[in-house]
Amino acid sequence: MNVTIQSFKFQAPSSREISSSKPQDVGARFWELGAWMVVLGALMAFTGCSKSNETAAPNPPVSPAPAVPEKQFTIGMSQCNLGEPWRVQMNADIAGAAAKHPELNIVFKDAQNDTLKQRSQVEEFVSAKVDLLIISPKEAQPLTEPVAAAMGAGIPVIVLDRRLLGDSYTCFIGADNKKIGKAAGEWIVKALGGKGNVVELMGLQTSTPGQDRHSGFLEGIAGSDIKVIFSADMKWLEPNARDEMDSALARFDKIDLVYGHNDPGAHGAYLAAQAAGREKQMKFVGIDALPQEGVAYVKQGILDVTFQYPTGGAEAIDTALKILHGEQVPKEIVLGTRRFDKDNVEQGGEELK
Repeated sequence: MNVTIQSFKFQAPSSREISSSKPQDVGARFWELGAWMVVLGALMAFTGCSKSNETAAPNPPVSPAPAVPEKQFTIGMSQCNLGEPWRVQMNADIAGAAAKHPELNIVFKDAQNDTLKQRSQVEEFVSAKVDLLIISPKEAQPLTEPVAAAMGAGIPVIVLDRRLLGDSYTCFIGADNKKIGKAAGEWIVKALGGKGNVVELMGLQTSTPGQDRHSGFLEGIAGSDIKVIFSADMKWLEPNARDEMDSALARFDKIDLVYGHNDPGAHGAYLAAQAAGREKQMKFVGIDALPQEGVAYVKQGILDVTFQYPTGGAEAIDTALKILHGEQVPKEIVLGTRRFDKDNVEQGGEELK
């Protein structure tokens, strides 16, 4: 046993102090000296006893310190915005997956729906010499060049959800938006019996998911008598969708269905129709299918159907670990999707083939 004695300094009272002190003060000072002598004596005796009994009472084993990974990795994550619940969930999925790996340090940046800010954030990550970059870009064309520059600087890049132009990245992870859009169109044709008036509230049309969900939808309704009587770019945001739906309701007396490119868009349309007393006259279709959002809306009867678009957050961390440890990864990882409607939502939806 180790005993540590903190140093102290005791100074005996001088003759001047004794002569000027009251009798009780002098007695107290000498009592203090005696007390310290007792303490020192006890400690010296205890120390000697401990040394003589070392073989009989060995020191208890010391628990080893937690293992520290030999190498730490810093991953920069540039998120285009956190105004969409789906993107908040993506960040949460990334953080949750990374928490299982103590060697990873994730630095999140929110571009706040500003392309120029996101470009600057990518450049900051490159200057900081992060080990790997994950980006979910706002727009394809403006973010292509800075991502290519990161690759040129020797930083591997994982692109999540929205594609860039060209192939200057390490790996793209996302679901097939065109397939989802086509599945939504086919569901709409069936639900409306092949004819009807549809409002399409589109995601940002300078982003690849918005473009693909639109073109896929047109393929799905091709050959039917479905008419798109109103379409608008609501930029993925629920307040914008509600405003656009107000305009559609003011212009058209007969709307059979609203196709929103995401669940917030479809929900915003529902709220606008509800405020006008017309929500029961039409169906509502969304995409994303977060458990607490789109799936919950289907259970509540607000949406008629939603199509799952996985965040890819956990898959991004799995892929990042492989890259950081020198393993080969595919250029593209396509995530699966499911359809949730009133008939299957309680059973976990149905996988799209």
